[in-house]
Amino acid sequence: MEPIVTVIITTHNIVDADKVDDFNLLITLLSKQTYPEIEIIVIDNASTDETGVLLKDYKSKGYINFFSERDTSKFDGFNKGVMRAHGKYVAFLSCDDFWHDITAIRDVVTLMETENADYCYSAAYCCHPEGFVFLFPPVMNSGFQVMPCARQGMLFKKSVIEQLNYFDTKFKLFSDFDLIIRLKMKKFKGVYYDANFTTYKMSEKVMQMPDKTLEECKQIFFKNYRGLTALNNDVLDKMVKFSEFPQDLLAKLSTVVPPEQRPQFLADCEDIHKSRVEADAQLKAQNAQ
Repeated sequence: MEPIVTVIITTHNIVDADKVDDFNLLITLLSKQTYPEIEIIVIDNASTDETGVLLKDYKSKGYINFFSERDTSKFDGFNKGVMRAHGKYVAFLSCDDFWHDITAIRDVVTLMETENADYCYSAAYCCHPEGFVFLFPPVMNSGFQVMPCARQGMLFKKSVIEQLNYFDTKFKLFSDFDLIIRLKMKKFKGVYYDANFTTYKMSEKVMQMPDKTLEECKQIFFKNYRGLTALNNDVLDKMVKFSEFPQDLLAKLSTVVPPEQRPQFLADCEDIHKSRVEADAQLKAQNAQ
């Protein structure tokens, strides 16, 4: 029997938020996946609109199972989904994400089984709130500095999420970034799926709270790197704003990759630092005009 893939979806008042069409598309495309063993669990954050009616209708038709109770964040909901999941593999989607390639999950599971991988990552289309779409290609060597890939384009072994003690729910915006850092630091095996099957929407909440996003990233860096190098507020600011990491920290982080890949790892880390410095300079020049 083929292993079960559990897709965990978080919802909250999607009727009032005008996201019913998005959710319908998500469920419809999941139901058309050619892979036969897909379990869909919806964790609803105690919606007060008609979301519950919509979910009950899908449950009665056999598409989903759902649970509605108060969550502290979508990552708290994801954790609850993992605890209820029957799958060997789990994936995490929001109500307005979708997998546009209905054959992909069969290929991803085959790849993970063949490689005995702990997680899989891929490129994804990102829909920007301003109306344009861009491709987010994975850059895993930069995963200690910035979010290296879209969480929506990843599959994980459920056992790995459990070993990592789930998403850290004190992070409300970037707990998935923290999880990926811990995946890499623990040397879990990742495998690249060389195709794009995911479309997701960029979080407007993240864009509307730039100061909070920077502060949360600082907290994530401090949590994960404080045992590896001396960190103060000035160092953390440079790490968050410019991906400027202390050299001793980069040297220690490079030990998680095979020795033959370390020069490229360090080169990629330097490249992302330079690109962010250049982007900041360009932004300042534009604002000065």
